[in-house]
Amino acid sequence: MRLSIIVPVLDEAAGIVAALQALAPLRDQGHQVIVVDGGSRDGTAALAAPCADRVVDGPRGRARQMNAGAAVAGGDVLLFLHADTTLPAAAETILHAVIDAGALWGRFDVSIVGASPWFPVIATLMNWRSRLSGIATGDQAIFVQAALFRRLGGYADQPLMEDIELSRRLRRIAPPACLTERVLTSGRRWETRGVWQTILLMWRLRWRYWRGASPEALARAYR
Repeated sequence: MRLSIIVPVLDEAAGIVAALQALAPLRDQGHQVIVVDGGSRDGTAALAAPCADRVVDGPRGRARQMNAGAAVAGGDVLLFLHADTTLPAAAETILHAVIDAGALWGRFDVSIVGASPWFPVIATLMNWRSRLSGIATGDQAIFVQAALFRRLGGYADQPLMEDIELSRRLRRIAPPACLTERVLTSGRRWETRGVWQTILLMWRLRWRYWRGASPEALARAYR
């Protein structure tokens, strides 16, 4: 099994080198790291180049960027990793075992890194919701067998909720492998907007999406 780890970025100069250095052991084992830049203006792409196998200029938008990375990926399994999310140290061994056992796709549990005492509660609720619903979020480092991802046409070209939309199509084929090992993701989104404000906003957006609101309208509300 060869992994292609696809990292969509936009103005991540402050943390991109550390994020990619954390993936260096996987590159040493022959796995592939692809960074897809969506038009950064802070030099992110140049900083990423020495630490990645490929840096691709992609159209702005996380779904489009991840599709651009998948289009040039050579791995058997695609793993979509946010720039502020860190895989567990044994990720390669964990994924190898679960893929060998027949998993077609899945995600990790998540822990949120930050000062708020609410972050462990938020992470626990995210993990439970995902396990019960079969829906994975981008923060959980979604992985999928490359052939299946391409057969389904990749991520839908939409500006928000692309992870939910893909999960819905994937779970029609097979349930996700819900790994209990945890990725670490930054709590900066919650800290910038306010923890409870962000929670309430995301609940409202997911409710509207379930009711049929367009991803474009939801993206405007999110911004």
